[in-house]
Amino acid sequence: MSAVVAPPILSVRGLSVGYRTPRGVVGAVDDVSLDIAEGEAVGLVGESGCGKSTLGRAIVGVLPEEGFVEGEVLIGGRDLAKAEPGERRKARGEDVALVFQEPMTRLNPLMRVEDHFVETIRAHRPDVSKDEARKMARDALRAMGIPPTRASNYPHEFSGGMRQRIMIALGIVLRPRLVVADEPTTALDVIVEAQILAILEDLKVSYRMGLLLVTHNLGIVAQTCDRVAVMYAGKIVEIGYVVDVFASPKHPYTQGLLRSLIHLETTELRSIGGGPPDLLDPPPGCRFAPRCEFVMPQCTGRVPVLTEVGPGQTAACYLYPGA
Repeated sequence: MSAVVAPPILSVRGLSVGYRTPRGVVGAVDDVSLDIAEGEAVGLVGESGCGKSTLGRAIVGVLPEEGFVEGEVLIGGRDLAKAEPGERRKARGEDVALVFQEPMTRLNPLMRVEDHFVETIRAHRPDVSKDEARKMARDALRAMGIPPTRASNYPHEFSGGMRQRIMIALGIVLRPRLVVADEPTTALDVIVEAQILAILEDLKVSYRMGLLLVTHNLGIVAQTCDRVAVMYAGKIVEIGYVVDVFASPKHPYTQGLLRSLIHLETTELRSIGGGPPDLLDPPPGCRFAPRCEFVMPQCTGRVPVLTEVGPGQTAACYLYPGA
C-alpha cells in the first residue's frame, strides 16, 4: 500500500464486509486496507457492484442489519468497527460524515431544512441551545452558497443541486475529520456537478478534512482527488497518486477502465468484456482473471496481493514480482 505524507486520519486494516442473504453470505468487501491523510482526497472507483458504497458505509458504520464487519476502521485512534453502537453514533458527524447520493430520499420532507440541522447538532451536543444550533445551520448553509434566509424552507422547495449542498452542509456542520461522499454528483448536470466538486475541494483545503470520494466517474477523480483506489469484486486491485495511475495504469482492470473513457480523440467505443463475478461464490485466485487479456496459470490459483509497481503505486497482479 502506498504511503501518505501526513499522518492518516483514517486507517482501514484488513476490512471485510459481508451480507447474510437467503442464498448465503455475500462477501461485498474482502480484506481491504486503506489510509487517508488530513486534507487528502482519495477517489474510490470501479464498476457497479464492486463494493465501493459498501466500503464507504462500513467506514461510517451505517450498514443494514444483515451486514457484518471484520477488521479495523481507525479514525482518531479509535476502532469504529469494534465500537459500541452509542460510540459509533457519536463518531458519525463528529469524526466522520457520509454524504449520500440521493438527497431527496435522505431529507425528511416534513421537516424544515434548519430542523434537520438542529436535530443533528443537539443529538451530539445537547448543551447547545436551539437558537445556537440554528445559527450553526445558517453558517453551514452560507458556506455552501445557500442564503441563510432559506433555512426555514422545506426540502422540496430546493433544486437537486441545492439539496446536495444541504446534505454536504449537514455532513460538515460539526467539522468531522473525514467526509465519505457516495456518488455526490449523481443525476446533476455538469454545471452543478462542477459547483459541488469545487465545494468539496474547498472543504478539503479550508478545513483540512479527509475525503473519500466514491464514484464511477474517472473524470471527477482526475479533477478532485490526490490518490485513487481501484476496486474490483470487493478488493482494491490498484492504488496510487492520480497522476501516476492515469498516466501509467498497471493492473489490467485499471487499464480497461481508462481505455473505456470517452474523450475528444475517441474514434470508437471500448469496454471490458464480461462482468464482475457473483460475490456469493467468487472465482479462486485473481477475481479479474476470467475477463483478463493477460491471464496466466497462476492467476487462477492464489489471490495476488498488492505489491509496489512504482513510487507510491501498488497493484495486485501477477504481471509484477511480489504479487
